[in-house]
Amino acid sequence: MKLYNSYTLKTEEFVPIKENEVSMYVCGPTVYNHAHIGNARPIVVFDTLRRTLEALGYKVKFVSNFTDVDDKIINKAIEEGVNEKVIAERYIDAYNSVRNSLNIIPVDVTPRVTETMDEIIEFIDKLVKNGSAYISGGDVYFSVEADPKYGELSHQKLEDLNNGARVETSDLKKNPQDFALWKKTDKGIKWDSPWGQGRPGWHTECVVMIGKEFNHQLIDIHGGGRDLKFPHHENEMAQSECANGHHLANYWIHNGMLETKGGKMSKSLGNTQWAKDVIAEHGSNLVRWFLLSARYRDSLIYDDETFNAAKTELNKIETVLKQVEVKTQINNIELSDSYNEEKYQEFIDQMADDLNTPNAYMVIFDTVKLLNQSLRVKEINYEDVAKNYNAIGKMLKVLGIFIDKLEIDEEGKELYSKWNEAKANKDFALADEYRAKLMEKGIL
Repeated sequence: MKLYNSYTLKTEEFVPIKENEVSMYVCGPTVYNHAHIGNARPIVVFDTLRRTLEALGYKVKFVSNFTDVDDKIINKAIEEGVNEKVIAERYIDAYNSVRNSLNIIPVDVTPRVTETMDEIIEFIDKLVKNGSAYISGGDVYFSVEADPKYGELSHQKLEDLNNGARVETSDLKKNPQDFALWKKTDKGIKWDSPWGQGRPGWHTECVVMIGKEFNHQLIDIHGGGRDLKFPHHENEMAQSECANGHHLANYWIHNGMLETKGGKMSKSLGNTQWAKDVIAEHGSNLVRWFLLSARYRDSLIYDDETFNAAKTELNKIETVLKQVEVKTQINNIELSDSYNEEKYQEFIDQMADDLNTPNAYMVIFDTVKLLNQSLRVKEINYEDVAKNYNAIGKMLKVLGIFIDKLEIDEEGKELYSKWNEAKANKDFALADEYRAKLMEKGIL
């Protein structure tokens, strides 16, 4: 397996810390609203990475969090006159519904900030005591100068960052790039701490949850959207360096953004569509196929043209699979479990090359072509059919795409027989009548 590491800016051979085991953490959502279709891309990308690793024989522990305390959650709770937990639970349920509808292998652990507060306070206290953080005006800030490597992930120098990078300004900071670990507040949900009542800063939460779930050890893969690389992941790495003595993860994997022709898709820009609505309209298979149609670390344009192209491609695959199912069931033929090992290996090789899904799609279409050819001969060799049919199924499984198998009942078989008989007798009116019924049943 080769992966592009945002930390080294190189495509590297993937070597896990423990043989045949992979530790992977992916930043989850802040649950104050529904997930838009752009938010679905990391869900699909990192599930596909997991599936590929498992297809290669690795055992994967996959952790992804919920940020269930945040200013946006608090403001929405105040607006609706409810407590923050009501808002958080509503959108956690909604996010889980989207995730499940996208054929995701269940995430192994989904920690929440509100359930990790003791560990967060303990972690911040450790940074204060070792001089990496300081108290100012009731808040606690991380001192970026405490980490000599700060800027290493985003490949920026601290002096350059201070000369124009957009940061949250505050007179309480010693350095403009310093960031809040604990925020004093009298608004919304808060917890007692050694520094007074407040709530944690965003950048601290994931470091602590990773530490809790992976015993404070270096993990293999830390993932998320490219927009998280700086400052969020940079700040996570800096805290880990100062508290744990390591850079948190060996491989930092970032997916590219889903964009419209007007630019990045985001809730704040108002150019989004809710993932739940897109999935309800088009189905999970098409959404996954579309989201994987470009390489994961490249940007992907979301518009009618690209979505319809994905639909055409997937229909081509579904059509040939359905043809196999019609021919085998009408003729009472049982396919073997054999598969085209050469084509499947070609596919896996492309997926193992930093999830090169465009090339992997080409292997699928090569196999579709072989399957079509094996169906068009006068004497069909059903062993050849089985090999290519099953190979396509195995490839789609790695992509998390599961096309329902066509099941033809006795009535359908009888209609199919009558349709062929009517065509042979050149009774085209009757043949059209049977054809319409077969189309209603999804057989044609």
